[in-house]
Amino acid sequence: MEQFMHGFWVFAGSYWWLVFPLMGVAGGIGKSWERASKRRHERRLETLRLKGEIKAAQLAARGGAPLPPRQTARQVAADERASTRQLLEKLFAEHDEITARWLEYELDVAKLIAFPAMSDGRQPLTAAFLRAKKTADTLRPASADAQLTEAEIAEYLDAVGSYSVAFDVAERDARRLRDANFSEVERKRLDRARHLLTVALDDAATQAERNLAYKRVREELDGLILISDEAVDVLEKKVAGQIGSAPASDVLPEPEPMRLPREES
Repeated sequence: MEQFMHGFWVFAGSYWWLVFPLMGVAGGIGKSWERASKRRHERRLETLRLKGEIKAAQLAARGGAPLPPRQTARQVAADERASTRQLLEKLFAEHDEITARWLEYELDVAKLIAFPAMSDGRQPLTAAFLRAKKTADTLRPASADAQLTEAEIAEYLDAVGSYSVAFDVAERDARRLRDANFSEVERKRLDRARHLLTVALDDAATQAERNLAYKRVREELDGLILISDEAVDVLEKKVAGQIGSAPASDVLPEPEPMRLPREES
């Protein structure tokens, strides 16, 4: 035991600087989990409220002029479907919001350069987010009108909560890391790519200048950051559309943006 404690304090003394990023990640996880738990609690309260309204309607119907049994049963079933639909629509909205936030990184090359960990599945927190995304996508019902058991609804609710937490934690870590996982040479390549991207999207540059800058951006990022086909399409459209309309006599024909071969996945 004494040897273990001695070894621990030697490690702590040598690597004390690791405490701060680990505390930051742990703090981020705690805050993200707290927010997600609060959202799940609010959704469960909303579900209970809706079910309470259904019960109240049933009691009111029984206390006044009762409806025929079959009609009452149909009405109760319709109210339950409405409450389930309302809950699922809220879950779909949250699910879509998280996916949209993720796509801001996936489709924006400037963001990929600034926060490369968000596109790197080798990063543990990014990999955990991608697993949570896959689970939520798999459990997502086809529509808000789908026939689901309470267990299935609860499972999807928890999956969306975990998806939200995993994204928050991965994003926080990616913003903390930035380019810390790259060597000095690789960081210089990222920096050149960042500046070249500014030229490629500059409406004051000629089309030829933007084409060349775009080509060099891809060269600098080759082997550093994997850019999806969708992100390449978005970038190429931005490069191609930077020149505004002008009289034909004032503008010489410019070459179309150079389309580079796709990176092998």
